[in-house]
Amino acid sequence: MESEKKVSPVSDVGAWAMNVISSVGIIMANKQLMSSSGYSFSFATTLTGFHFAVTALVGFVSNSTGYTASKHVPLWELLWFSIVANMSITGMNLSLMLNSVGFYQISKLSMIPVVCVMEWILHSKRYSKEVKVAVVVVVIGVGVCTVTDVKVNAKGFICACVAVLATSLQQISIGSLQKKYSVGAFELLSKTAPIQALSLLVFGPFIDYYLTGNLISNYMKTISSGAIIFILISCSLAVFCNISQYLCIGRFSAVSFQVLGHMKTVCVLTLGWLLFDSELTFKNILGMLVAVAGMVIYSWAVEVEKASSKSVPHAKHSLSEEELNLLKDGVEKAELGESK
Repeated sequence: MESEKKVSPVSDVGAWAMNVISSVGIIMANKQLMSSSGYSFSFATTLTGFHFAVTALVGFVSNSTGYTASKHVPLWELLWFSIVANMSITGMNLSLMLNSVGFYQISKLSMIPVVCVMEWILHSKRYSKEVKVAVVVVVIGVGVCTVTDVKVNAKGFICACVAVLATSLQQISIGSLQKKYSVGAFELLSKTAPIQALSLLVFGPFIDYYLTGNLISNYMKTISSGAIIFILISCSLAVFCNISQYLCIGRFSAVSFQVLGHMKTVCVLTLGWLLFDSELTFKNILGMLVAVAGMVIYSWAVEVEKASSKSVPHAKHSLSEEELNLLKDGVEKAELGESK
């Protein structure tokens, strides 16, 4: 029993570390791949299709070699999930194009309260006062260090709303599907990745053309070896990023993934300053410190919730024993009354 308890925290830390490292790595790789000073690969939706195609290939190999076992999940559930996930990806790309970076960051921050509300509506989940305070602190901290100019228009606002709702629903669904069908994180990912890859590779080039006015076919004619290398690096990191996302949400919750996931924002800002000479102001540093403090408070609040939830069943168990004793006394008295 002791060994089992020791293994779990290590694997949990490993899942979070994998997600943070792979996410930050993929952002850095994509920055070099997509920036004008890099390789000017501006086809974000199609690139995501490449990511899921490689992830699907890894899942296929894993299932074929018997490393993972495939469990049944209804096709309609997989299709519904893939549609929501693709709406999230497309909505985010459109939101970034139509809105200012400041409003885009605000829409990303709004996912935490939206996930909380959706979990309350869908799963009747309630949060303690400490968790709510921690969420507010994280949102304020990340907002201070990332939000600058805020400009919005009607189309951009609609796209942002669709993106936030779809992303929140997708992340909640990852956890609920794993529990509903008793499937592991990688098993579920290997089932959804092929559907997402196919749909994004078919529709992605058209969406990217709408967003950028450029055709990926024209880019591929003159693609450099450096761009190919960074696409492969991006796809490789995406496999670990996708797996760790499913692992983290499956083991914790969509809210925890959103809150602690903002550690990636702090890491990206710091690495951008170290590697790409990005400006790091006092406002950025203050916001990062507040965000980290909020994450620490959130982790503590979640542990307090776990401890209190463990004590509640024990109280109920004691009460049921008392009720059983009362019932036994009642039966004995009834039997004595009948014998008289």
